[in-house]
Amino acid sequence: MLRAAPEAQTSVRDLFRRGLVIPAHPLALTASRKLDERRQRALTRYYVEAGAGGLAVGVHTTQFAIHGTPLLAPVLELAAVTSREFSRDVVLVAGATGPTAQAVAEAESARSLGYHMVLLSPHAELSEDELIDRARAVGEVLPVIGFYLQPAVGGRPLSRNFWTRLAEIEAVVGIKVAPFDRYRTLDVLHGVVRAGRAGEVALYTGNDDHILTDLITPHSVVVDGRTVEVEFVGGLLGQWAVWVRRAVDLLEEARRARAGDPDAARRLLTLDGHLTDANAAIFDSANAFHGCIPGIHEILRRQGLLEGRWCLDPAEDLSPGQLAEIDRIWQAYPHLRDDDFVTSGLTRWLS
Repeated sequence: MLRAAPEAQTSVRDLFRRGLVIPAHPLALTASRKLDERRQRALTRYYVEAGAGGLAVGVHTTQFAIHGTPLLAPVLELAAVTSREFSRDVVLVAGATGPTAQAVAEAESARSLGYHMVLLSPHAELSEDELIDRARAVGEVLPVIGFYLQPAVGGRPLSRNFWTRLAEIEAVVGIKVAPFDRYRTLDVLHGVVRAGRAGEVALYTGNDDHILTDLITPHSVVVDGRTVEVEFVGGLLGQWAVWVRRAVDLLEEARRARAGDPDAARRLLTLDGHLTDANAAIFDSANAFHGCIPGIHEILRRQGLLEGRWCLDPAEDLSPGQLAEIDRIWQAYPHLRDDDFVTSGLTRWLS
């Protein structure tokens, strides 16, 4: 059984708390919809060499359909083994879903492969009380990252009290905030502060429509007469499955902006609109995000990292008009892309 040593656990927790670029890892498939191990490894190598501090595997961008199938374990293992080709620590986050028994079993499998944390997706059939019980059970296996997933791709509204209760669980080390809704985003921030764990629970943006704004905004949260400053320290994002070298640069600039650099803040506020517009095309916001995973695949295909846009579901592809939108943003925002970096490393990553 491959488990991280205690000192490695401490190290990756510190890295995670400081804030990282964590791409949500896509699934590389052949035209016959079988796992393309060569390109799956290439994606992992690309992310690590680009400077990503972690990888999230088995999450929405990896396609939730792999859960409950024999495909999940080899996909998790490929990312873990490939990440160990590099000398630095890479925070490995495994997606887990389903009812409690399934989520615990998936966490145990991830732990056996050397994963450090579990991103625990919401489950529609569980009440808020049951979701809290599930988080506690999974937390006995691995540290937990909570996940506020937007309803359009399988999430659900959750109360402010839920986030307070979740943050109170000692095993919860972070929350990915991705409701694509400013009101619900504030519910998470208030919940973490009310739980008294603002300094322990790392907040990661998953709001692909407001990535840079989230990363540069200092939030002053008032709870019970107390004012507590909280901030998003990094991103765990499907959008950061593409153009990752540029994402690493943007996170570093966001740190400068939060430290008080007004020029960095102005630059990022301008780029926030560009990145949101690009995300609208890639994630297919015009069609309720139906083409979001094929949109990510199309960007990676253009850069040579994937051979095609294939998803596990043969019917899952770009929406009508989405390809033209991707063409538009591809031409409009070359400063968001990392084509030169990918070209320089592609042959090595595919070897």
